[in-house]
Amino acid sequence: MIRFTQFVCPLLIAFSFLIHPAAFGQSYVMIGYVTGDGWTKEQIQARKLTHINYAFAVPDSTGGLEPMKAKDEANMAALTSLRSVNKDLKILISIGGWGGCKYFSDAALNDASRRKFADAAVALLKKNKLDGVDIDWEYPAQIGAGNIFRPEDKQNYTLFLKALRDRLDEEGKRDNRTGKNHYLLTSATGGDTAFVNHTELANAQKYLDYVNIMTYDLYHGNDKQTGHHSPLYQSDPAPHARTGSVTAVEGHIKAGVPASKIVLGVPFYGRGWTEVTPENKGLYQPAPGKHYFISYDELMAKYINKNGFTRYWDDTAKSPYLWNPTQRMFISYADAESLKNRVDYVKSKKLAGIMFWEYIYDLKQKDVLLDAMKF
Repeated sequence: MIRFTQFVCPLLIAFSFLIHPAAFGQSYVMIGYVTGDGWTKEQIQARKLTHINYAFAVPDSTGGLEPMKAKDEANMAALTSLRSVNKDLKILISIGGWGGCKYFSDAALNDASRRKFADAAVALLKKNKLDGVDIDWEYPAQIGAGNIFRPEDKQNYTLFLKALRDRLDEEGKRDNRTGKNHYLLTSATGGDTAFVNHTELANAQKYLDYVNIMTYDLYHGNDKQTGHHSPLYQSDPAPHARTGSVTAVEGHIKAGVPASKIVLGVPFYGRGWTEVTPENKGLYQPAPGKHYFISYDELMAKYINKNGFTRYWDDTAKSPYLWNPTQRMFISYADAESLKNRVDYVKSKKLAGIMFWEYIYDLKQKDVLLDAMKF
């Protein structure tokens, strides 16, 4: 895990892949997460993106932020230089992430701690000439990867975002960053019902430009049963039914998030399971063996219709999967066909756009997945 002004010039419409000709000028965001390694500035296709979220800055135990490494600052400088290629490109710092959320609850705990954190976030933004802040708190009032959590996180998440919004607006007035050019604040949110239940999204969304739903990892490395980790519609049978992307979006809307702020998350990687029960080509089957995280680049090179793996399509979930009966290995992933379905869904529901994790997993294929998501 940003609404753009309407383009009225036919020439711009003709040349912008983000504009759907039938959408009467409506534009969509394409937000790519980029981490600290595995890419060069020349590999980033800036014209194909509207926003880049650089991941991650990390809250520290004092209520501020851990110092960024020299490499991170160099990376952010490289990303901001891409504005010479796409003058409208926005670069945000993403704070938190799985494993980086330990102290969010402390930072959000009271007015003083919230202000201290907001000051630190704005200082980081200013130092690196960024356009906004993205909060990836995994997860308010819930256990994550060793994070501190409290019941009052439910309300404090809202107050935390308000403090950030107020501080960004305060700084924006000084920097003449107001109106459509204001400093952005976005948040990555969980794709399951637990995130909705542990937050006050109707109130929290008021302070956000975009709500980036992480509609992936819905089956993950802790599961001992296979399944689609990022389905559009979930097709798994009861009693194991999980949330699908559509259900996650509908849950956010029901909770009070406007569709126009919702950004649908998609993965540029797959998740694999071994020792899978062979029924149903491994789909929704027990899998007590090892779990694998596999980039799309590697999937194309070694797995998709290669080395005993066959691609299948679940038309209910609108998702592909791979099955190797000899190795008894099942892989859930996204490909160009499934991502085109996501684009159609975003347009049909008038959502804000799409975000993906993460850019480096599609680099060797030269943006196969990114190019599939043309609006």
